[in-house]
Amino acid sequence: MKAYKDYVVVLLGASILFLTVILSGCSATRYLNDDQALVKDVKLKGINKDFSEDAYQYVQQEIRPNSRINLALYNMFNTSNGRYRADRIKNIGEAPRLLDSSLVDISSREIQKFLAYKSFFNAAVTSEIRVKNKKAYITFLAVPGPSFKVRNVNHAISDSAVRDLYLKNRESFSRLHAGNRYDVDSIMYEINSIFTLMKSNGYYDFLKPYIHVDADSTLLSSQVDLKLNVYNPPGKVAHKVYHLKNTTIDIKNSNIRFGRRAPDSAIVDSQYYFKDYSHRFKFDKLTRYIFINKGEKYSVANENLTYDRLYELNVFRNIKIEYEKDPDSSHLNARMEITPLKRNSNRVEGEYTFNSGRNGFNIGNTYTNRNLFGGAERLDIKFRYGILFDSRDKKLFSRIFNRDIQIGANLIIPRIVAPFHVRENYRAGLPHTTISSSMQIFDQPGAFRNRLFINSISYDWTQSKSRLHSFTPINIEYRDGRLDAAFKDSLYKSGNLLYVQTNDRRFLNIGSQYNFTLNAQKLNTYDNFFYFRGFFDIGGNSLGLLANVFRFHQDENGFRTFMGLPYLQYAKTEVDLRFYKSLGGERQFVARINPGVALPYGNSDALPFERNFYAGGSSGVRAWQARTLGPGNYNRSIIKDEETRKNLTYLDQFGEIKFEGNLEYRFKLMNNFFGSKLKGATFVDYGNVWRLDDKANVPGGRFEFDKFFDQLALGAGAGLRFDLQYFVFRFDVGAKIKDPQFTGSDNWVIRHLFSSEARKDFKDEYIQTNSPDRYRFLQYNFGIGMPF
Repeated sequence: MKAYKDYVVVLLGASILFLTVILSGCSATRYLNDDQALVKDVKLKGINKDFSEDAYQYVQQEIRPNSRINLALYNMFNTSNGRYRADRIKNIGEAPRLLDSSLVDISSREIQKFLAYKSFFNAAVTSEIRVKNKKAYITFLAVPGPSFKVRNVNHAISDSAVRDLYLKNRESFSRLHAGNRYDVDSIMYEINSIFTLMKSNGYYDFLKPYIHVDADSTLLSSQVDLKLNVYNPPGKVAHKVYHLKNTTIDIKNSNIRFGRRAPDSAIVDSQYYFKDYSHRFKFDKLTRYIFINKGEKYSVANENLTYDRLYELNVFRNIKIEYEKDPDSSHLNARMEITPLKRNSNRVEGEYTFNSGRNGFNIGNTYTNRNLFGGAERLDIKFRYGILFDSRDKKLFSRIFNRDIQIGANLIIPRIVAPFHVRENYRAGLPHTTISSSMQIFDQPGAFRNRLFINSISYDWTQSKSRLHSFTPINIEYRDGRLDAAFKDSLYKSGNLLYVQTNDRRFLNIGSQYNFTLNAQKLNTYDNFFYFRGFFDIGGNSLGLLANVFRFHQDENGFRTFMGLPYLQYAKTEVDLRFYKSLGGERQFVARINPGVALPYGNSDALPFERNFYAGGSSGVRAWQARTLGPGNYNRSIIKDEETRKNLTYLDQFGEIKFEGNLEYRFKLMNNFFGSKLKGATFVDYGNVWRLDDKANVPGGRFEFDKFFDQLALGAGAGLRFDLQYFVFRFDVGAKIKDPQFTGSDNWVIRHLFSSEARKDFKDEYIQTNSPDRYRFLQYNFGIGMPF
């Protein structure tokens, strides 16, 4: 195993060296003909920094410098005998960008046009080309001239109703104001906003060509007069407003055919004419997601809202909405054709994990019924089995380190189901009621077994596009955790009572949870924004109040019981705050902090295993495996017995206080890497967990302000993201820089990483004090989706 680990380290080092060579020295010029030159650099001079990045986009793609790694991959697969092959593998890497003077001229003209669009009407752009050793360096020189500003903004709108509508709403969207810089983008935004305004207020026939903005730039002092024109349709004195009448809704079979059987049909609300060839839906439940209402003005906004809500139900494959005009009237009849997804689906998932001599797999199966009761209710039944092996154990059947079996069922109803009336706002978003039940069976032979049963009901709703709420009024848990008898006895003898109290216990918990999220819908964008998630979990208050009234029975440890079981009382909160900053293109910087605190009180003097915080993992401090960091300066060498140390693995490193943070730079490497978009990331992670109180068997684990920075773990690394459009597969490598389990200058473990002799001595010394734990400077993380 040692040889295997050394091989992995050497392989990783060789890979880093190989990439370094590619990034620093690989060149395609040796494969070029004498009359060809590789574009190495493109510069824009004389352009204001506010516009330089956008102006660069008008440089023709074929003469922009290559990404070095993309070019290196292309050269690797497309060259032989010192020349490019005729049968090129075009989908791997990126072909060399060669100098083409005609494309340079086109780029100059396009940049000049762009500057004119941005108010520099008198701009002139020239280019300079320098070629040396088959390498071309291009410079675009701009003389922008004066920036023109808007002097007056007038309008000429013949239709008085259209004019009144525009003037009423203008301030909410217009970017055309006197004194502003002239900008074609602002003019186009005005045109698009007016078009949307008209299409959302009954003007079904309205077209964009009816809108035109005239610009008069013949004035002195670099000023422009703008005139907004909205024309009437040819031969008409006004634009026609349409109102909605009836809506026909045809639901096909899942195979996109109308069935041979007669459809289920009904008229709902005297306006919706349903025909269901799939015989699966209850019509009255679907109408709440349709916003095309009889008597209202035609509105493209309501049409798009109908699309959004019906697709969010996750039961329809395709939706099409069309309109027919009533002859000799100003009414529209809507027609909807809907194709449902197949009702049942089954998904199998699996993953392989490895770390520090332990490896294993997880396999899961999810059965889904997408329309259980005819109202788009979704039933998910999940099964997951995971097993982790300790490959250092020579006995086959002793290699099993732990087993984990999880079974659960979720019923998700797309509306609020409550014993009292709740006013639902389907325009803001799709509310959900989730009724769930789950069971977990966990066994770590020779150490610990756990049985956990959870039943809950949750409500999710949208306050606005960016504000999401989730409230779980009832969360009932039963937990039965037992330590192995021999292991428990050894913990008593060694004075490790903390782990007996934390893990060897049965309890009942009745609590409530609340979660608020801000800007979750922007996570897949490159906008500048803050993301916030706040989580609150409170347990035992209702039982605590009843205990005071009815004097519940106390067990031998002095804890009040309900139905023969002690109940929990605690409060827990966690915050996830992030800042996303766009750096242009598909480049992004993310800063994140993630603090949390949990406090037992009343009927609880310690939190159970599941309610504590843990550090490390693929979405935290990535240089550490999950549950192997902290608390504080705690070092597992304090556990003198090697067998006890092994059995306490993943059970002893927790805390009631958590603080983690991340800094990550994300960027695109190539558009096509074996069918996926390849992206990269570099990151720095920091954090730890702490105990609230001093514990004799967890020295250094208590939170103290004056030791906070000294006890922060620090890691850094890089990763790849394979974006397959429907999901992202992620691989990260994190390196330990500062490890708080050591004190003083010894915690800067990065100094051992780059010397094979120092690294070996450090690991040998560590195994003597912490066996069977082995020290790993590097941690590999595989995952689905972004880390945060």
